[in-house]
Amino acid sequence: MTLSFYWYPNCGTCKKAKKWLDEHNVAYNSIHIVEETPSKDEILGLMEKSGLPAKKFFNTSGKKYRELNLKEKLQDASTEEMAEILASDGMLIKRPIATDGGKVTVGFKEDQYEENWL
Repeated sequence: MTLSFYWYPNCGTCKKAKKWLDEHNVAYNSIHIVEETPSKDEILGLMEKSGLPAKKFFNTSGKKYRELNLKEKLQDASTEEMAEILASDGMLIKRPIATDGGKVTVGFKEDQYEENWL
């Protein structure tokens, strides 16, 4: 099983997750989330497989999120609309995202990685 690992190289959390994957010999393809931002359909698929609410896919601590006042805009947005917003800019997406095509993790928590990727 090779993971698709969406990350941003300057992100500290992404670096920790990548280090964890390397230390546990987990095979993955790293995908730069800004240079290769997932499409709206890819994001919808990730949302569906993760079982998480669509809002969990937003990088709420990011500068872009605040600049676009997304906290307000997302209150009434549909899942489709949220996926479209996320697909417009990789910096809006919470990272890292790891998936094996069946399971999806968003962000990095060591116990979550152990449970899903070992």
